[in-house]
Amino acid sequence: MTAPLRPLARVRILSLALNLPGPAALMRCRRMGASCTKIEPPAGDPMRQYDRVAYEELHEGVKVVEADLKTDEGQDVVHRELARTDVLLTSFRPSAMKKLGLDWPALNARYPSLCQVAIVGGPGPAAEVPGHDLTYLAENGLVTGTDLPATLFADMAGSLVASEAVLQAALLQAERYTGSGDVHPQGRYFEVALAEAARYLALPRHWGLTQPTGAVGGAHAGYRVYPCLDGRVAVAALEPHFAAALRAAAGVAASDLKAMFAADTHAAIARFLAGKTCAELDQLAQQNDLPLHTLGNG
Repeated sequence: MTAPLRPLARVRILSLALNLPGPAALMRCRRMGASCTKIEPPAGDPMRQYDRVAYEELHEGVKVVEADLKTDEGQDVVHRELARTDVLLTSFRPSAMKKLGLDWPALNARYPSLCQVAIVGGPGPAAEVPGHDLTYLAENGLVTGTDLPATLFADMAGSLVASEAVLQAALLQAERYTGSGDVHPQGRYFEVALAEAARYLALPRHWGLTQPTGAVGGAHAGYRVYPCLDGRVAVAALEPHFAAALRAAAGVAASDLKAMFAADTHAAIARFLAGKTCAELDQLAQQNDLPLHTLGNG
């Protein structure tokens, strides 16, 4: 196996970000070689209370410092760390950063080479509007029915965008630094809005791909989740050769790809799969090179 790339090997990141998106971004940056420090309030990161296992994995290899930024002592701590930081990662509302004296104009004036990656809820003025992963997903049509989404899509997508912004910041700084010791790279502010991350994830739905009438939204008989004898099976036989193999296994005579959108094809494949066990379907997938994945009930 090749050694993992470490594009952030010389980058020093200070994080003030709590909960999930910021720590997840920091975890990715650390895995890309960054030196990571995080300042937490005396009460700690709420994630430590929600899920200690998640907190430990998110902060593996991260130096955690406790400080109350509302006190003079806490301000001393954060500015001591900022003086040796390349990229600051935050998740506060802009108004909260201003109250702490850590808004971007103040930071840029004091640390002109510092970059900031600010994770916020909504873009621009909407950064002050309260929200969370669920509301950003709902806003973009990604919540159907009353069941909660299977994971925190907006938070995790936002963490990817934030780590991408850190990479951009590191690249910009590397391009502007002459190495002479006399010239310092220019700092830059990057805003990462979780609502925008959710909007990006929602593009396939807005295009119609994952709507009920879309090919990967249930209209294509080869791309669905079906019940079987002792569980469920996720079928992803979308390409023509996979769809043909599925039709052949189910005894569907039609050879036209359009037949995969027909009601009788849906019914025939559903009947075929309903009569098979998960073990039988696993064997079928292996023998016929079919993209199937069996699941237990629940």
